[in-house]
Amino acid sequence: MKSFDLTVVGAGPGGYVAAIRAAQLGMTVALIDRGKPGGTCLHSGCIPSKIMLQHGGRLEDIRQAQEWGIETSVVQVDDSKLFRRQNTIIQSLSAGIAQLLKKNRITFFQGEATIDGSQQLVCDGHIIQSEHLLLATGGKPFIPPIAQLETIDYMTTDTFFQQTSLPKSLVIIGGGVIAVELAFAVSPFGTKVTILEVASDILQTEDEQARAVVKKQLQQRGVEIETNVVIENVGQGLVRTANAAFPFERLLVAAGRRPNTKLADALHLQKDANNRFIEVNPYYETSKKGIYAIGDVIGKYELAHAASAEGIAAVEHMAGIKQQPIDELGIPRCVYTDPEIASFGLSEKEAKERGYDVKVSFSANAANGKALAEGDTSGFVKLITEKKYGELLGAVIVGKHATELIGELLATRVSEGTISELQQLIHAHPTIAEVIGESAQAFSKRAIHQ
Repeated sequence: MKSFDLTVVGAGPGGYVAAIRAAQLGMTVALIDRGKPGGTCLHSGCIPSKIMLQHGGRLEDIRQAQEWGIETSVVQVDDSKLFRRQNTIIQSLSAGIAQLLKKNRITFFQGEATIDGSQQLVCDGHIIQSEHLLLATGGKPFIPPIAQLETIDYMTTDTFFQQTSLPKSLVIIGGGVIAVELAFAVSPFGTKVTILEVASDILQTEDEQARAVVKKQLQQRGVEIETNVVIENVGQGLVRTANAAFPFERLLVAAGRRPNTKLADALHLQKDANNRFIEVNPYYETSKKGIYAIGDVIGKYELAHAASAEGIAAVEHMAGIKQQPIDELGIPRCVYTDPEIASFGLSEKEAKERGYDVKVSFSANAANGKALAEGDTSGFVKLITEKKYGELLGAVIVGKHATELIGELLATRVSEGTISELQQLIHAHPTIAEVIGESAQAFSKRAIHQ
């Protein structure tokens, strides 16, 4: 039997970060995962998808350069070299995490954690006892009940990056963030991409104006988007809907993810009203004292950086450190399309529903010098603000550098700044960030370039 102050189950960005923070606080820590440290995000999610997006983005840059007058020779793509680069980066990051675990004297067990009859944690033949337990078990792809799907070889978001070459045609079932990002990633290589979405539109979690911009860019790249589809069945090389049939060389099922709650069920932890996610208090403690849960299994923001923040908050609570609960409205949401979408907080509708007197200010990239120079004029900045005191309730940025620019607005919110502070900020010229200033000035009808 091995004893620790804390055992963390799941070595993704929530689990391994929590384990390191606990070790910094003087705890003895065990970390358990079936795979390598880094979890889905590193090995089959956030990182490989962004690498592939960079590869596709380079091709788009070459095509844009041609339009601007920079002539280039025929571009040839070596798929195997691209995938080797992807794997090299992942291996490097994985090795870095392993080194951090070693540096912080965290004991890593590779295997599946289970609960025995006496409610003790077991992994790879080891019985593990600890004062605290943190579940960061993540999620798994949801496979919808489609007729004959089980008879063909399809990919999920967990297996997509196991490919060693890109297909000539790809049908994606699902139109969420991951599906759309992967459509942007592979379409520049000449892959004919079709998105089949059962809902009325793609990217349902995003701002409506942002969604429209991204959808237009997809269509300009030749991506076929079908919404309100009813999938009847799937055959070898063909998806049949109620109205049409869509051929494919490869099929990706990207219909969302479901939480891994097997361990939580074995521990008889309380779940939410829908019996889907683990119920936790503001400090991520479950219905059983000393057992905490973070990340995808609690059904809040299913984002790597949110899980990391939750993990740190959970272990600091275990250590008795006084803290304020995480401001969930201050968690950024990023979509790595072209252009990117970055947002946080409340939408205009949500803010009104909560009783706020709302004012929305808006500024487009179309008149921004840097945006014109970069050929990125489709974006905008939208600020959702409480009218009387100027509190930032939410924001949406669309543009090439949106996921970086959102930090300026988040810093304003965290420092309890208002629209007034944003109006006083002098932005360098020419920069895309000037659009933030323009949107802030628009609140008081002081915008110059509108």
